[in-house]
This record gives sequence, C-alpha cells and structure tokens, in this order.
Amino acid sequence: MKRMWSGYNPLMGIQALVVLGITIIATILFIGGWLRPDLVALLVLVSLGITQLVTPEQALAGFSGSAVITILAITIIAEGLNQTGISHRIGQFMKKIAGTSENRLIAVVILSGAFLSMFMNNIAAMSVLLPATMSLSRQTRVPPSRLLMPLAFGVISGGMATLFTTSNIIASSALKEAGFSPFGLLDFLPVGVPVIVVTILYMRFVGKKLLPIKDPAGQMEQFHLQREELLNIYDLTSSLWEIEIKRGSGLAGMTIRQGDWRKKIRVNVIGLTRQGTFYSSPGSDMLIREGDLVLAQGDPDNKAMRYYGLKLIEERPGLKNVLRSDASIAEIALAPHSNIEGKTLREIHFREKYNLTVLALWRAGKAIHIDFAATPLKIGDSLLVKGEYANLRILSREHDFIFLEEDSDAIPRPGKSRMATAIGLITLAIGIAGWYPISLVALGGAVAMLITGCLSMDRAYSSIDWKVVFLIAGIWPLSTAINTSGLSDHFVQSLMNFSSQASHFLIISLILLVTMLLTNLMSGQAIATIILAPIGLSIAKSTGMDPRTMLMAVALGCSLAYPTPIGHPVNTIVMGSGGYTYKDFLKAGFPLMVLIFGVIMVGLKLFWAV
Repeated sequence: MKRMWSGYNPLMGIQALVVLGITIIATILFIGGWLRPDLVALLVLVSLGITQLVTPEQALAGFSGSAVITILAITIIAEGLNQTGISHRIGQFMKKIAGTSENRLIAVVILSGAFLSMFMNNIAAMSVLLPATMSLSRQTRVPPSRLLMPLAFGVISGGMATLFTTSNIIASSALKEAGFSPFGLLDFLPVGVPVIVVTILYMRFVGKKLLPIKDPAGQMEQFHLQREELLNIYDLTSSLWEIEIKRGSGLAGMTIRQGDWRKKIRVNVIGLTRQGTFYSSPGSDMLIREGDLVLAQGDPDNKAMRYYGLKLIEERPGLKNVLRSDASIAEIALAPHSNIEGKTLREIHFREKYNLTVLALWRAGKAIHIDFAATPLKIGDSLLVKGEYANLRILSREHDFIFLEEDSDAIPRPGKSRMATAIGLITLAIGIAGWYPISLVALGGAVAMLITGCLSMDRAYSSIDWKVVFLIAGIWPLSTAINTSGLSDHFVQSLMNFSSQASHFLIISLILLVTMLLTNLMSGQAIATIILAPIGLSIAKSTGMDPRTMLMAVALGCSLAYPTPIGHPVNTIVMGSGGYTYKDFLKAGFPLMVLIFGVIMVGLKLFWAV
C-alpha cells in the first residue's frame, strides 16, 4: 500500500473526504442489507476507480491478491478432504469419543469445531461437523440447542489459532503489501490456543447454563432419526389431506404442473394412489386421471375444490400414507452464502430440478406448511424433503444445502483418502516451515488435490464461494484509498490529538474494540479487516508500535462475533436448526466475547510486546 502522492497536495483533504463518504455509504449498505454485500463491494470498486482515488491497477488488485488466492486454495483443499471422506471420518471419531454425558458432548463438539477450523475455513468446518452434531443430538436425546451454539463458538475460536481464517489471511496480505513481513501459519497459535481453552471452560461451567433447553420442534422425546418421528417433529399431519378426482373434474387429464395445484387449490401434491398403487413424490409431469386419490399438503380452498370437481376425503390421512413407499425423508438447511438465498422454491424450480417434494419449511422455531413454495429462503432455514434416495444423493452434491444427517454412502472418492491426507499434511508442513509464501503453498496443495484426482475441476469450481471472492476483491481498493488519500493519517492524527499520552496497551484495546463492533454490525470478517488494516498500520507508524502487533489485534477482533447470529456465518447457519433467537446468542455469547477480549489482550501483552 505505497503512497501515490508525496509532498504537499492541496486536494488531499477533498480526496480524504470523498473516501470517507464512500466508506460511510458502504457501511450503511452493508448494515442495512438492502443490497447484496458482494454487489456493494463492486460498487465501491467502481466508485473509487471512476473518482481516480485509486489507479486502475489498484482497483483490480484484489482479484489477484494473495488473500483471494489463499482463500480459493484452502477452499479447494478442504473440498478434497471432504470428497475423499476425511471430513466424514472426523465426524465419526467425534461421535465415538463423545459418549452420552452432556458436559462431555459440549466439550467434544467445541474441540472438534476448533480443531477442524484450524486447518480449513470456518464455513467448511461447520459444513462438515453440523451433520455429525445433529446425529449426536438424535442419538443421545440431547437437544440440538445445547450443542449447536457450542459448536459454532468452537469453530469461531479455533479460527483464531491459525492463518486460515479469512480475517487473518486479509491482515497478513495487508502487511505484505505495506512492505512488512506477513504472518506465518502459526503466528496466531500462542493467542489462539488459550482462546480455545477458555471457550471450552466457559461453555462447560458457565455457558451451558445460559443455553436454551429446547428442541426446535418442541418434541425432545421424539428427536430420533426415524422417518415417522421426523415427520412428527414437523407436525406434518396437521396439513395432510386426501383428495378424490371426481368424474368430469377440471383437473383430470392435466399434469400436476398444468393443474397448478398450489395456486388453484392451495395444496402441494406429494403422493398419488391409482388403482391401488401408491406413487410417492410424483413428478410435475405426471398426469392426473379421474378416480385418482391425491395425497396433498396445504390448506385446501373448498370453493375451488367444488369448482374443479374435487372431493375431500373426510378421514384425514395419517403419516402411514406418506411413509408407505421406499422414498427417503431428509432434513436439509440452507448453507451460508447460498446462491438461492432470497429466492423461492418455485423460482429455482426445486421440484423439477431434483424430482424431490418439499414437505415443510422450518423457520424461527416453527414449521411452515402453507405457501412456503412462494416464501423467499433465508440462511438458517431448514427444509423437510421427500423423494428417491438417488435424487437426495444428487442434491447432496449441491453447495446451496447442508444435510442435517451424515451419509457415509455419499462420499464420492473414498479410495483417494490416503492421498488427500498426505497432500493435506505435506501442505501444512511446508506452510509451517515458511519456505514459501503461504498463498503459493496453499495453491500447490490445491493443484495436487486436482492432479491426483481427489476432486474434479468442476467440483473445485463449484466448491468456491464466489460471493466471498468478489466481496474481498471488490472492497480491497478501499483499503488502498483509505491509505493513499490520507484518510488514515487524518484519523490517526485526530486520535493522537485526543489522547496523545495513551499507552500502547490502551490503543490496542481501542482498535480491538472498534474491530469487534464493526464486525458484529457489518456481518462479516472481511469488510472490517480491509477497512481497519490501513488505519491500524498508520497508528502503528505514528506511535512506533509493531505493525504486525496492530494487525494481529485487527484480525483477532474480527473473530469476536459470538453475541449475534449475524456476526459470523456459522452462527447464522445454526440459528434455525438450534431454534435460537437473537436473545439466546446475546445471553450466551456476550460474556464469552468479554472473556475472549481479555484473553486476546493478555496474549498480545505476553507474546507481542504490547
């Protein structure tokens, strides 16, 4: 981040004000959520380029920056471990050692989350461990609300211990661009390990008392992975109906799609009986005939029923009508950064694409049976789906969803597990040795995964969260502009005038506090790190502090996202499955945030000479 201009520049104040205005507007848009974060980032990039606050090369530098390359490479390596079954084995090992004691379960899920997030990005770690944790919950009858928040907190804490967390990678890249030595793979370990230990102790002795005791479905005694019981959890019987197609019916002779049952009758067709044969999850192209008995779900419109020549069977169908087939039932959750967030099931043609029937939507602690196909999906939503096992396997390969139960048969390349393990360990060893830049080492590991067939190129491309890539690359020039426009110097000068006698310890505390607040407000680690990195470097220069210490505080502060479900994507994803509210996160997460804040400050004092 070298200066574009030197000496006296009469426009410096105007440039700083323009950058400040762009920063404030972007912050408001990030917090308000009116536009997608990656789109806001691209708007920032274009604005800085058009106003010539950065050169064209600087505007586009984020796309080729070491931070983006490192994140891409780590994602591919993590997917290789997942495709070859290594991640599944970790989940199985977690279940093996967990036992049935709630205290032990909490400790195991935290430690597992922390361990895995030390070697892959946090979202990948959560995607691996969420199904295993849900399985533990069902097997031990411990409500998921007692395990999922500890898992999320463990993943966040573990991410502070190595370089592989997004904020840590960005801070390291900022150091490198400023001409300083970037962080090594294990530079975060002295502070990160105590953070993990404190997280475990807090959740074991204090936090567990603050966790809600609830099953999202309100039926703890039935929380087992059995199809009938899973349907009971979603209270499916309250919305099931059997409808007879009378002679002369206006819907006879039409396919399910042509009949548009959801719009005309306000029901969703989930089964059909014809001449004694039951068809589970009939496709949208299946023809409806006179005399058929349609198994439907929803809130039938009686007036429409009479108009179209349909007869509602008085005796309500039981769950046996849904289960009298070989169709599988599965529970899936919308993944963080999913491409279908904000879209409806109807818009993405879910039924036509996967040949699966969605039975219910779970949101905010309750099941939705009516009109959910037209409801825009949110991160943390869960869906109860029904269909052939082969179609569920196809769905499991999509990155937009996470299955809330493990499927050992869904591992595509089990024969490559040893190769993937070797590649992962060798990449880690070379990264620790520090012989080459971590971006190059990680990219080498990703290429090795591809060459050896641990995953395909197509799978590698699909595993990458391109929203995060464009978010980081788009917002990256703002960091350059904050520095080159003099805005960071103006901010630091104001800080020094306000508190010229402040100790280094107090200044670090302040920057850590600001980073923590910005992270929880802007719902992301990348944005706060990119904005505050140049300011931190300017503060370090003005006060004589070690710039690596300052950016260590910035990076770690961006992980202090415990008290809100929007502070970190892993919190968002467990919110629905755990049945949590904002209050639940604040109640259990705020004390932990205060504790970890203190641990970080002590660690910086002991190991980074604050």
